[in-house]
Amino acid sequence: MARAVLAVVVAVAAVLELGLVGANFQDQCDITWEPKNAKMTEGGNHLTLSLVSNSSGCMLRTKKQFIYGSVSTRIQLVKGNSAGTVTTYYTSSIGEKHDEIDFEFLGNETGKPYTFHTNVFADGVGNREMQFRPWFDPTDGYHNYTIFWNPCMIVWFVDSIPIRVFRNHGEKGVPFPTKRPMYAFSSIWAAEDWATQGGRVKTDWTKAPFVAEYRDIGLNVCECSGSGSDADADAASCAKGCATADHWYAAKDLCQLSDKQRRQMEAVQLGYTIYDYCADAKAKGRAVPPECAMQQC
Repeated sequence: MARAVLAVVVAVAAVLELGLVGANFQDQCDITWEPKNAKMTEGGNHLTLSLVSNSSGCMLRTKKQFIYGSVSTRIQLVKGNSAGTVTTYYTSSIGEKHDEIDFEFLGNETGKPYTFHTNVFADGVGNREMQFRPWFDPTDGYHNYTIFWNPCMIVWFVDSIPIRVFRNHGEKGVPFPTKRPMYAFSSIWAAEDWATQGGRVKTDWTKAPFVAEYRDIGLNVCECSGSGSDADADAASCAKGCATADHWYAAKDLCQLSDKQRRQMEAVQLGYTIYDYCADAKAKGRAVPPECAMQQC
């Protein structure tokens, strides 16, 4: 049994990196906002997104829509004084009651650490933020960021280390993204009113352009779209098919972290968490969301 579990863990680690070598932004993605601020080189394997002014950033979106799977990229965040800037890597559906899984990287003054901001929306409901300080310099070289999503749970990975899990407790009334096809997005934009120390530290625009660099993109997903004459019905049918057990990500052993992964996540959360919506609600005497009392890993 132990060998079988180990094999699954090794396979998952490989899947999380799958597709990064040779994957191509040019073939897989479109620039949907300010294409003049994006640049692809090395045959589309290297990408830069630039923030030029407080109204001129950049956004990239995958051509594929999907439900479930693994989406990965390697990012080198903005160097130097990045206060007021936000670099992102996330998935999102389109529409009012949208689903979304976020990695947002909030810049800071020179010499002070970034904030890694994570969140999940389901049926248009968000406010499930957790924030972390990185245990490395994310501006010095490339690091892998992965969102893994299956019918059981969402896991955020940094360099194959899980930092957060959000489980599917839909049967207990907790919204979880199961119905809407998503795209994967990357962007850089200005948010000096809130991004750095609650907006106290503003962007130094003399340092513009602010440039985030990406290498490779891995999309190991269940492709799914609702674009026919009855888009909602198409999406629902596709989502049902993507939830079946014959997909790699739906394997029973991928419905929880391994013991090693749990220890890794616990170490990160103990040492580097700076905000947890569950703890915040309790500390401020507000109603604690029901999932906060439920198993998450």
